[in-house]
Amino acid sequence: MAYQGQSVENPITGQSLYFLSTARQTNGRELVLEASYRGRGPEPRPHYHPQQEELFEVLQGELQVRLDGQLRTLRRGERLRIAPGQVHAMWNGQDERTIVRWTTRPALRTEELLETTFTLAQAGLVTPEGAPGLLQSSLLLSEFGREYRLANPPRLLQRVVFGLLRPLARLIGLRASYGAATSPRPAVR
Repeated sequence: MAYQGQSVENPITGQSLYFLSTARQTNGRELVLEASYRGRGPEPRPHYHPQQEELFEVLQGELQVRLDGQLRTLRRGERLRIAPGQVHAMWNGQDERTIVRWTTRPALRTEELLETTFTLAQAGLVTPEGAPGLLQSSLLLSEFGREYRLANPPRLLQRVVFGLLRPLARLIGLRASYGAATSPRPAVR
């Protein structure tokens, strides 16, 4: 469970998170993080949050944003609101480190999703781009569907394919959620 002052790092993408306020502290109203992106990080897959809005404020550097297919750059002091269901991806395309204040409303289970994906990266159980593999994604996208969805392929296709893969993922011992106490086994990809 995330706590105020906790830091987590994704060694593959170079992103680190510092928890400023947690869902427990805000009675689920919001999660507030300080996110740090290394220079020239990879562009993540386009995604959306069906029931949450996100607010970003660039504190240092620049943040590349692909929002509804349009590319833009946010600079220090600039803010951006992303509405529920709005397709986006964010990364640092510059050489210098970027730091962003990131608020998610309502918090839902975003902390658990972030801890899980960062734990998988720390165990080396992600692709070279830092994303969980197909079998692991079949569990994650089902478990955290209120918090996170991929923009592509179409949702119906995702539901069919991931629905077929989930039993296999469970059979080989994968779980939908990992934290420090339940780290995944490095031998499973």
